[in-house]
Amino acid sequence: MPILCSPTPAPLSPSSSVHTLRPVDISAVYVLGTPLSHRDEASRVVSRVAEFLSMFNPEVITRHVDPTSVQPRSLLEEAEELSLSLSNQVTDWKLVLLFVPADSLCACSPHVAADVKAVVQEVEAALQLLQKRLHHTLVHVVVWSSNHQQDNRCQCMRDESINQRLRKATLLKTLQDSLSHVLENPKWHSERADFTAVLQSEPVILQPISDSENTWSDLNQLAVQLWTNMLQPSTGEAEVMDTGVITFPCPNQERPFLRTKKNSPTEREGRDNSKAFTLTDPVMGTEIPCTEHSPSPTTPTSVHELRPGDVKVVAALGDSLTAANGAGAKTDNILLVINEYRGLSWSIGGNENITTVTTLPNILREFNPSLTGYSEGIGNEDSPKAFLNQAVAGAKSGDMVQQVRVLVDKMKNHSGIDFHNDWKVITMFIGGNDICDFCTDSIYFSPRNVVGRIRQALDILHREVPRAIVNLIELLNIVPLRDLHNDKTLGCPTWFVSLVCPCIIKPKEGSSELQKVKDINAAYQLAMRELIDSGRYDTHDNFTVVLQPFLREVFLPKLEDGRPDRSYFSPDCFHLSQKAHTVMAQALWNNMLEPVGNKTFTHDFSAAIDLKCPSETNPFFRTAVNSNYTFPGPPPTPAPATNWGSDFSCMNTAPSNSVPTSAHRLRPADIKVVAAVGDSLTTGFGAKAKSLLQLRTEYRGVSWSIGGDKTLETVTTLPNILKKFNPKIKGVSKGQGTRQTGFNMAVTGAKIAGIPGQVRHLIDTMKSDSTVDFENDWKLVTLFIGGNDLCQYCNDRVSLSPQNYSHHLMTSLDMLYEEVPKTIVNVVEILEIKGLRRIKRDSLGCNVLQKFVCPCFLLPGEDSPELSEIKRINRELQTVTEKLVDGSRYDEREDFAVVVQPYFRNTIVPLNAEGRPDHSYFSEDCFHFSERGHADMAAALWNNMLEPVGKKQTYNNFTNTRNNIKCPTEEHPYIFTKVNSLASSTITTTTSAPATPSTAVPFTPDCTDNVPVWLAAVLAVIGLLIGWAVTWLLLSCRAKRSKQRMEAAVKMTGTGF
Repeated sequence: MPILCSPTPAPLSPSSSVHTLRPVDISAVYVLGTPLSHRDEASRVVSRVAEFLSMFNPEVITRHVDPTSVQPRSLLEEAEELSLSLSNQVTDWKLVLLFVPADSLCACSPHVAADVKAVVQEVEAALQLLQKRLHHTLVHVVVWSSNHQQDNRCQCMRDESINQRLRKATLLKTLQDSLSHVLENPKWHSERADFTAVLQSEPVILQPISDSENTWSDLNQLAVQLWTNMLQPSTGEAEVMDTGVITFPCPNQERPFLRTKKNSPTEREGRDNSKAFTLTDPVMGTEIPCTEHSPSPTTPTSVHELRPGDVKVVAALGDSLTAANGAGAKTDNILLVINEYRGLSWSIGGNENITTVTTLPNILREFNPSLTGYSEGIGNEDSPKAFLNQAVAGAKSGDMVQQVRVLVDKMKNHSGIDFHNDWKVITMFIGGNDICDFCTDSIYFSPRNVVGRIRQALDILHREVPRAIVNLIELLNIVPLRDLHNDKTLGCPTWFVSLVCPCIIKPKEGSSELQKVKDINAAYQLAMRELIDSGRYDTHDNFTVVLQPFLREVFLPKLEDGRPDRSYFSPDCFHLSQKAHTVMAQALWNNMLEPVGNKTFTHDFSAAIDLKCPSETNPFFRTAVNSNYTFPGPPPTPAPATNWGSDFSCMNTAPSNSVPTSAHRLRPADIKVVAAVGDSLTTGFGAKAKSLLQLRTEYRGVSWSIGGDKTLETVTTLPNILKKFNPKIKGVSKGQGTRQTGFNMAVTGAKIAGIPGQVRHLIDTMKSDSTVDFENDWKLVTLFIGGNDLCQYCNDRVSLSPQNYSHHLMTSLDMLYEEVPKTIVNVVEILEIKGLRRIKRDSLGCNVLQKFVCPCFLLPGEDSPELSEIKRINRELQTVTEKLVDGSRYDEREDFAVVVQPYFRNTIVPLNAEGRPDHSYFSEDCFHFSERGHADMAAALWNNMLEPVGKKQTYNNFTNTRNNIKCPTEEHPYIFTKVNSLASSTITTTTSAPATPSTAVPFTPDCTDNVPVWLAAVLAVIGLLIGWAVTWLLLSCRAKRSKQRMEAAVKMTGTGF
């Protein structure tokens, strides 16, 4: 185990009180309630926590109660067994981790409250038994959830019409709060000095990674979360872990103990204040100042002459903010957030009247009392009183087409609606859930794709619904909501909201991830404006879409003391209360009466809003036409690219102060030599071909991993990026053919069986090159192979099997490992080839040559057994590659590392503006990559190198933007390897601000960097082997002996296929 915390002097004797218990006092860790469905994951998390404790007591042991049982046992039975086995241990201090698995509970069950109560009672009974029989014991109660419903008994969670994420989060919050209420009882903290029970302040949630629902998120972060909550004070809510570098918390002189109720602050200020924010005035009415309420003398034929009194029907589409989740909930009852208070919804609710409930329909009813379509009461979109409120909690842009079709059918078939003659106001508000998830799939949730899906829904309304004005509400600026969770005195359930909206809540303040959130938010808004400004919905007089931008810039309501006002939000500090729905309805109404091009685009929730009224000169709802607004049209088409270069903005380009001795401390500028082995995709086969005659030319100078033609500004390759750090890099290939190949040993048509020969040629060539200091120059070798093996697999299943593939790959890596010093090897996974079946072009090369280049993948029919087989083999080749590299075979040398770069694992076909495959990324045969494709491959490889192992992007999005090059950071200036990724996992754990600075130090896997040999010798000579030094040296030696075990544990950060 590496030394993460500075050693502290051991106490002279073990603590006599559980409230003064230090990590060094713990002799054993016992586990109850291990979830059967995730036993392996839970065991690995606990083992890592035990390793943390072993920094203080190397002899600490870990034991799971009945670890082999396949049948579920009650907590009480496990507690009984544990207490009997420990009946004679009365002096050693024990840590008991009592897991409360939440996956056995059904979040959408009508009996969920009773189910939670039963679980809590079982936990309480187990704790009572432990308190009665165990001595010298600290119990930490931990709610465990996989955030992935696997129990077939909970069929309702498979219903896509419910907001599954919100339901699961609400269940966890209810369970957490119920356990907290039980453990508030003083009997757990005051009756005995040698026993206490503490509830961890947030659940442990095992989440699936976006690229595979069977691949779980980094278990290290969960272990650090458990460890952090053992040390941090219990004030308020634990901070949500963000996407920075792991900050490992350590005990210090001011906070040396493991957390208990007595030794940690017990202020309830935050939660008490949250209760004080409960609304005291239930009346949310609005006074209508308008004196003229009359409709037009005759039913208007133009949407541009529509008065409020002419509107007969209202309807709405959207997500939980239109379904009004939690709008009527009390602040102390988070279960009510699941309720959809549709009668209070700002844009479509119709409860009571405008004197008590402010909504757009209630305002419109002052102008036309016979208005219809509004929703009332509580219920989902299928309840009778929902009527034309077809918003679905949890909906995203992709759900809008279905909502529109349901809405149109309801309006056509309802006896109270004259579909062709009644004027309608339809409000669409969507995009919040898209931006909440954009970081999980930046392609699917890109602004262009999200607004493209909104466009499809609006196109249906435009085509099928007469006499309608559609309010498209511009996506709100969602980032200010973070302020509610930055102020811990508010008692907001931050971990809860991080489940509902992870991409907004998790990024750290000032991080690049947070800046990306802001940029994406603005890009969504801009794309919506451009859609409406295209004028595509103003082609006839009885329909228009108007963008209402009042949420573009949002200012949170503040209390007199400057803190955010929670009364505008439901109990989860995410959804809006009726108070917020009131001001949103007022702001929407005013926006509708403001001219296009001059609408209010800021919204201060706490500022009083005076309702506007139609005037004699402007009695109509404002549209582009009656506002004399000129559509700017679509943005100009950018000039065609003249090259496929990239812009470079990195500032931290310096090499290490001295030549590094560790591959895990290697900066880009330290690399002196580049090399590559592979097939035609590395030789640059046909990369710049403009005709079939040029197809066989090898344009090695633009090869993605080894080419060195020109500069990065005009040619994007990995060496050209590296030249920005070290202009004297050696080994690049240039030009065409084999005259200036450098260390590009790739051979067109090569299979994996030929790679050992290429490696032998590479080693011999480097050794004989007088410009290369073979022993001292740092080398970067890129290996990319397998396309030809896969494309020919059906012709020779034995020789080209995944097992033989793994064997030849291992032989090649073994040669590099045994013979080449100071080297990092990029092993680029074979691409997912199935997308190439979509690449079609009416040309001889594409129609004829493509199928012969890769017959086993391109010739089988859709859904054929042959195609299924080759897809399976494609995945198996990726899997065996990852298995070989992620093992410990290449871990013994400090100056050598092999890293899988997985950005081709889930290959996304590049699309053009029309959504069709973009042929410009491919050469004349529609198989090999063009220079543009090579440029994107180079940028993706570089970016993968700067991402931690286990958190690397597993797809290539083919954006080909010039500013797509990532930069090393001051926090992590090194190329990522398996070892240094532990300290740079994409999760950071932070604690509440301690009274004194933490003694945490960065993870340093190289033991000799922390405890130099000379230091040990000097200490031995001068005799300073006092207590703290003995502890330091013992731990250091233990760390050396456990290096293999540590590095195997590092593998937990990997992503298993």
